[in-house]
Amino acid sequence: MTTANPFGLAGSGLGLRRAMLPDLQAYVPDSIAFFEVSPENWVGVGGRLGKQFRSLTERHRFVAHGLALSLGGPAPLDTAFLGDLKQFLDHHDFALYTEHLSFCSDEGHFYDLYPIPFTEQAVKHVASRIRQTQDVLERPIALENASYYVQPPQAEMDELSFINAVLCEADCYLHLDVNNIYVNSVNHGYDPVAFLRGLPGERIVYGHVAGHDLEPSGLIIDTHGQNTIEPVWDLLAEAYRSFGVFPTLVERDSNIPPLAELLTEVERIRALQKNHRHGRSAQGISEVAA
Repeated sequence: MTTANPFGLAGSGLGLRRAMLPDLQAYVPDSIAFFEVSPENWVGVGGRLGKQFRSLTERHRFVAHGLALSLGGPAPLDTAFLGDLKQFLDHHDFALYTEHLSFCSDEGHFYDLYPIPFTEQAVKHVASRIRQTQDVLERPIALENASYYVQPPQAEMDELSFINAVLCEADCYLHLDVNNIYVNSVNHGYDPVAFLRGLPGERIVYGHVAGHDLEPSGLIIDTHGQNTIEPVWDLLAEAYRSFGVFPTLVERDSNIPPLAELLTEVERIRALQKNHRHGRSAQGISEVAA
């Protein structure tokens, strides 16, 4: 089954980085149905880069994935940044903005992601900030499940319960990062499939796959600097089995290879989606076109 997407997303996508622009200016392969960018890297960019970027957003579907809003942080939301962000989303006609379920600021931006305490008070705090953000942006937003490396202090619930509580309290969408589930499952010792199945599939708007680095200690660091590994692909297949096919893209932030190599992962997503759509149809389960 393919679930209908409220933002018109479908298929396989790619996280756009500046190093990819020369190749994409010449040709965007059919396997890339949509792009994702982090607004922090593009707000206020003009000149040649700005024109190249605008030429892509005019012709292709984009979503925005934030890095610095710090929805779980203690400091007030950066309303000046939210204003700039709204102008950016409006100018490029982005229907969807997503952010991490984490915090990255107190007195200034850190550009690292830190875990929020898994408490009832934190649930209400984050949900209130989500509603404030949606009011300013005049758009619904989605939350990404984030990777983290130390257990949050003063936890009153586990990670899965916390994510579900925030999504319910804020009544917002889920941006499902499959790699982050795998990373956290290894680092914190839980079953990734059971975790995945415990998420509200009806809230998923799109997903991520990515690679990571393995430290000598056995700790996995979510760097987006390597190819996606087989256990993450297996987990994505399980997500499609559990929730139906949803739009999914490849993230790559460092050690960026030639576009042709990245496209092998984008095409693998597309093949998985096709297989799961056809598998469901063969079992007599009705499809809803995305």
